[in-house]
Amino acid sequence: MSEEIKEHDFIEIEYTAIIEGTNQTFDTTDEKTAKSANIYNKNQKYKPVTICIGENQILKGLDESLKGKQLKEYKITLQPENAFGKKNPKLLQLVSQSSFRKQNITPYPGLQINLDGIMGTVRTVTPGRVIVDFNHPLAGKAVIYKVKIIKKVTDEKEKLDSLLSFYLKEFKAEIKQDEAVISASMNIPKELQDIIKEKIVGLMPAIKKVTIEKE
Repeated sequence: MSEEIKEHDFIEIEYTAIIEGTNQTFDTTDEKTAKSANIYNKNQKYKPVTICIGENQILKGLDESLKGKQLKEYKITLQPENAFGKKNPKLLQLVSQSSFRKQNITPYPGLQINLDGIMGTVRTVTPGRVIVDFNHPLAGKAVIYKVKIIKKVTDEKEKLDSLLSFYLKEFKAEIKQDEAVISASMNIPKELQDIIKEKIVGLMPAIKKVTIEKE
């Protein structure tokens, strides 16, 4: 019997997520599945992902559901409150047609837009005004995750790379004894550097020091 998954374990998983009651896949780690579901994104790397349990690197309800599991395949159903939230009627808002004209956008039902940095979906269009839904597109829906827990990750470099990938797009990292040395081509704000250092030292006891440098 394999060991159970615990808080702050690093695990490698594959998953496919569908909306309950439909065959509609909305997320997957498998390239073939993404293509057949018409959600393939050429900029996305389709492969198993390494996550740290309890760090909300995946949907919170799914994260919680994986605690106590073993190295097997599972079908996990999440109700709306544990997935993308219940529908909030207050997030249905009237927006004037002039707001769209300023951005040279012609609104129509189903159009996904970015207004002042917030994503929304146009629901209805009438002369002069438009109703936009700022709920998450999957709010109010139960979802099913088919998850395969492949392995517990014990390699320190794999753990380090997985943590960094949630904060940085491009980086190089190596471990020298008890020190993690990270280099990136971009300037990393000090606040983000502090968060990264705190996470690495807190979740990887073998690492005592973190050095972040610009390439």
